[in-house]
Amino acid sequence: GLLALYKTLSLRTHTHTHTHTHTHTHTHTHTRTHTHTHTHTHTHTHTRTRTHAHTHTHTHTDTRARARTHARTHARTTVTLLVLVFPGSTAQL
Repeated sequence: GLLALYKTLSLRTHTHTHTHTHTHTHTHTHTRTHTHTHTHTHTHTHTRTRTHAHTHTHTHTDTRARARTHARTHARTTVTLLVLVFPGSTAQL
């Protein structure tokens, strides 16, 4: 029982590390006005995991003009991810 629990925890931690990197990029896309709802919706669509709690870690970001550049870079990553997930969509795109 304990071994099985430890195995599950190890696997969950591995997935968490992957999500953490994604959340970090998303957090950089913070704009003014707190962007609480904005980040929430973005993380939900992109990560599709329980990362809404992680997004709260970086709610205060001192990015004014850099936020736009980061948002553009993230948009490109989303396209690449979509192509990777759906290779058949490449013909349509």
